[in-house]
Amino acid sequence: MDLGKLLESSGAILRGHFVLTSGRHSDVYFEKFRVLERPDVLSALCAEIAARFSDTGVEVVAGPTTGGIIIAFEVARQMALPALYVESENGQKSLRRNASIEPGQKILVVDDVLTTGLSVRETVTALERLGGVVTGVGVLIDRSGGTCDFGAPLFSAYTVSAESYPPENVPDWLASVPVTKPGTRKS
Repeated sequence: MDLGKLLESSGAILRGHFVLTSGRHSDVYFEKFRVLERPDVLSALCAEIAARFSDTGVEVVAGPTTGGIIIAFEVARQMALPALYVESENGQKSLRRNASIEPGQKILVVDDVLTTGLSVRETVTALERLGGVVTGVGVLIDRSGGTCDFGAPLFSAYTVSAESYPPENVPDWLASVPVTKPGTRKS
């Protein structure tokens, strides 16, 4: 299966001038909600993650709000494991709603689009603070250029080369395109 074509056909890959949730600028944006709206596309991407971590001893799959919840559910479903959802509370990621983990429990952290790794890093920290052992990280799309290290193996269902620029260093060709600010996290 050509995951790139699947992403393109779902409308998940957008072109223009975007301010990413990290505050960086890019000419490519991945609209995760086009993937999350399409169970066929999401299931195919999650199957790649589930297959990669199927023999690693993972006991639970966890994802951060918002998109990570659906991804955690689908990867956990495919692996026949429970899912956990890590939410923000008072500016910090944590398990809420009486969710818990056992000390030493092996956890696979999943998320949607990896750019700077902030959401995954916050999720890993929250789970490790509770005694969990993060044994892997799986993302639908990795646009980080291999710059993220979470202390556990990282796998992406789809990796793309999508350059991004700090706000003070946006190239003229990109600055001439009207800017769009998609996403959910406030920079």
